Amino acid sequence: MRIYADNAATTKMSQRAIQAMLPYLDQIYGNPSSLHTEGQQAAEALANARARIAARLGCSPREITFTSGGSEADNQAILSAAKMGERKGKKHIISTAFEHHAVLHTLQALEKQGFEVTLLDVHEDGMVSAQQVEQAIRPDTCLVTVMYANNEVGSVQPIAEIGRVCRQAGVIFHTDAVQAVGHLPVHVERDNVDMLSLSGHKFHGPKGIGALYVRRGIALQNLIYGGAQERGKRAGTENIPAAVGMAEALDEAWEGMEEHMRHLVMMRERLIEGLSQIPHCALNGHRDQRLPGNVSFCFEGIEGESLLLLLDDKGIAASSGSACTSGSLDPSHVLLALGRPHEVAHGSLRLSLSAENTMEEVEYMIAAITEVVGYLRSISPVWRDLELGKKEFVLK
Repeated sequence: MRIYADNAATTKMSQRAIQAMLPYLDQIYGNPSSLHTEGQQAAEALANARARIAARLGCSPREITFTSGGSEADNQAILSAAKMGERKGKKHIISTAFEHHAVLHTLQALEKQGFEVTLLDVHEDGMVSAQQVEQAIRPDTCLVTVMYANNEVGSVQPIAEIGRVCRQAGVIFHTDAVQAVGHLPVHVERDNVDMLSLSGHKFHGPKGIGALYVRRGIALQNLIYGGAQERGKRAGTENIPAAVGMAEALDEAWEGMEEHMRHLVMMRERLIEGLSQIPHCALNGHRDQRLPGNVSFCFEGIEGESLLLLLDDKGIAASSGSACTSGSLDPSHVLLALGRPHEVAHGSLRLSLSAENTMEEVEYMIAAITEVVGYLRSISPVWRDLELGKKEFVLK
């Protein structure tokens, strides 16, 4: 049996999305910039996909720009707001310490260009308050960028409140909503959002396609120059099959959202209950204000990489908050931002569920994780020192 519990990394494409894409792979294959019939058929499909996505987000189709994914959308949003601010003499940006690296690395690049960046501290429960944002805004602030829901610990931020503060201050507000769109009822007007990033493969659409919502009146800065595609703001022949697939996947996600949320929350709560029985562990992120399918734990006395490999042997595909699997020995910046010590952050596990998971799988995961954690601790010299009292437990 294989259990896939790494949906925050990527999701399996839905059959509806696959079927929607097929005609645009071998029948309607024209370039949407061409004037002939084949090209205009493709252009019509692109316009339809844009309109469907806009309808779900509560905006105009003209406010949607297709991108290659969430990272490109984040980059373009932040760099565009920075450029607008610079023209007005405003070079201060506010964000948080636990954003995705697509945001943090872009901000680091802007710092080298003379921008000042304020990274707000994250509370132990993985939350940032609107009051923190309000207190950090200055006369020279040109952008606030706060992620909608954290990709590692699942905490869902008070986006509408933060957006209201930014609007009152006349500051552009961007949110990386890659983990939220398709899982939560995101609505750009209700959430007081000026710019929003999303990615198709996070809600059972294809990889390599995303979108950026930009409120009318905000000037986009080009990242890619060339043709006049995407109203001249993103050159390159549009990926029609992927755009159609993403629109179909988003429609499907929206239609089943209420039912899926109930199912996911039920499984999430059972996982949290079961894993909390393991001694010296801690749930990461807010207990209740979290994504429906996200469960993130730290287990003291073990290494996350070993945990992942042994769980994979038991048929469970999961991920760690630690970056060790990508060649870095440093623990996750997200967990450190929450105040987890290095030695505890290394022993992290993230389980991210989809509606295809079952309660039977949840029970299997609880048993398997409990067994593997126990085994790893039994062979760990660190755990032995903790048990003998040579070191103090961090997680009581």
